[in-house]
Amino acid sequence: MGLSQRAPFFLLFGVAALLLGGSTGSSSHSLRYFYTSVSEPGQQVPQFFIVGYVDEQEYVFYDAKAKRFVPTVPWIRKVEEYDPTYWEWNNQIAQNAEQVLQKGLGTLDRCYNQSGGTHTLQKMYGCELRKDGSKGGYWQDGYDGMDYLSFDKETLTWTAADTAAQITKRKWEAEQVMAQKWKLYLEETCFEWLQRYLEYGKETLLRTEVPDVKVTRKAEYDGMETLICHVGGFYPKEIDIFWKRDGEIWMQDNYHGLVSPNLDGTYYTWRSVTVDPKERERYKCHVEHDGLLNPVDVAWEEHASKLWLIIGCVVGVFILIASLAGIAVCFKKRHDGCKKAAASNQGSNSSGTGTAVPI
Repeated sequence: MGLSQRAPFFLLFGVAALLLGGSTGSSSHSLRYFYTSVSEPGQQVPQFFIVGYVDEQEYVFYDAKAKRFVPTVPWIRKVEEYDPTYWEWNNQIAQNAEQVLQKGLGTLDRCYNQSGGTHTLQKMYGCELRKDGSKGGYWQDGYDGMDYLSFDKETLTWTAADTAAQITKRKWEAEQVMAQKWKLYLEETCFEWLQRYLEYGKETLLRTEVPDVKVTRKAEYDGMETLICHVGGFYPKEIDIFWKRDGEIWMQDNYHGLVSPNLDGTYYTWRSVTVDPKERERYKCHVEHDGLLNPVDVAWEEHASKLWLIIGCVVGVFILIASLAGIAVCFKKRHDGCKKAAASNQGSNSSGTGTAVPI
């Protein structure tokens, strides 16, 4: 099967046994696909699946049991207006890919002289429209978590990771039509679909959320202290953060965390620097992001830290008061209930029934 111009889900499986599994805004954007085939699937791991991402957002998943793609975001449904056969076409391609990768697992098992056990065949490919306007495309295959083959679209050649991969490399390089089609996809078709998906999902994919920046500090054992720049609630993911001392970039004694996702789809991260407490006013956290009209420089401020402490104390006092009030109300209700029950008991006894009502 050749590369499709109609849809982004495709695999070129010319050698079935050996295959693995103009920018909008100023941020980078990407379209990526991951194929995975497992020789011995488990309860939590399916035998075959495909996941597609636009930027960091999963937008489609191939369910091998149902033999169809499942949309994971509402905006991808807009593609049906462009091509009513979109899902049917891609379902067929994925079903063929599943058969090919499963056969490939058996072939590689023999190539590596393996007998039994769980093995995985993976494929990832995609394209990226970078912040500076440049473009990039890649295709990589892996076996059991290790590199197997990668495609160089400039030279139309494959790079083999070991002897077994060399066999595949020679076979594929003998088929220049295959290489030309992959080059066309990675340099043109992939970007056409990326732009289309960005338009479909622009309300979420092209939005900007302004980062919240706060600097805190903590004392160190050697008389030094650490200033920590907390940056959260921002989107898109790309962000530039660094420390400045006296207005100049300061790289010494710097540490940083990963850019991690929040539950609401935004991101957070941190940067820290170790300083002499006597010189802390010389340091500022510099942040650049699409959500900011201009870069910001934030320093540690004592009154801000005290304000957060005061707010925390006030909230704590209110919670304590509310808890005590709740206890008092419950106690009063229980006490009133006891009095009513006692009166009821007295009334029953005076009527001559001789029956005690339990409290």
